[in-house]
Amino acid sequence: MNFIDFVKKRQSCRKYKDTPVSREALERCLEAARLSPSACNSQPWRFIIVAESELKNKLAETAFSGLYSMNSFAKAAPVLVVIVTERSKYAAQLAGSFKGVQYSLIDIGIAGEHFCLQAAEEGLGTCWLGWFNQRGVQKVLGLSKKDRIDIIISVGYPQDDSCREKVRKSANEISDFR
Repeated sequence: MNFIDFVKKRQSCRKYKDTPVSREALERCLEAARLSPSACNSQPWRFIIVAESELKNKLAETAFSGLYSMNSFAKAAPVLVVIVTERSKYAAQLAGSFKGVQYSLIDIGIAGEHFCLQAAEEGLGTCWLGWFNQRGVQKVLGLSKKDRIDIIISVGYPQDDSCREKVRKSANEISDFR
């Protein structure tokens, strides 16, 4: 499959089978994320893969209940990937402060999407989640309050492999060739 067709196939998954995901598939996804570029090669991320059923269920219940229940579908995913945002190298922080850009967020976006694209290659569905109980996640995982969690990615085999139509702006609406 060529790349553009592959990208068209990748979509957010909100219904998962209860089939376990192999550690080998998750390791390939991590390798894809590890190889992604980052500002000044800072690699400002740490991926916590929560696949053990009891811990994953406790994490999901804490992360996606109450005020955060709009993402409760993620409770059914067999794996949750918690991305902890680490500090960028000093040069990236300095440049970012001059430009008003937090490069570490761009970097985890690139790494996270590399993870998701490899997951799609593995036949897995994923969904980016930014709305969750961060303090609860920190507590369940034994993390410090200083550990910033910006993204959780749900991972599992999709119940339905069909692709939804992508509703996107046209190329002309998002580009300007000069």
